[in-house]
Amino acid sequence: AAEKAAKEAVEKGLEPPAPPAPPQPLDMITQSSGKMMLLNKLLPKLKAEGHKVLVFSQFAIVLDILSDYLDLMGYEHERLDGSTSQADRQAGIDRFNTPGKGFVYLLSTRAGGMGITLTAADT
Repeated sequence: AAEKAAKEAVEKGLEPPAPPAPPQPLDMITQSSGKMMLLNKLLPKLKAEGHKVLVFSQFAIVLDILSDYLDLMGYEHERLDGSTSQADRQAGIDRFNTPGKGFVYLLSTRAGGMGITLTAADT
């Protein structure tokens, strides 16, 4: 369709239309699935209301995608999965539980059995 419009513009002696802009990384992530679209709508509301959010996933690659999304959105977040060291785990928990710090905690489903306490989370 873009090629056709460009050809017609040249035939009419007009400037061809500019090609469409390439998709931005944030758009690619948020438009990749219905769940990401919903998360993209929910998180700003939850942040505005002062909530803290836990997100569990069975797959580390999903946590990677979510972490990229949260970075692009500028949301503070922590992550706990099988590759998180004991020291980093405790530091992340302490940051998240501190009032005014942290917004989202990404956890692998196996992390739920590690005896962690995230008392600050309410969503």
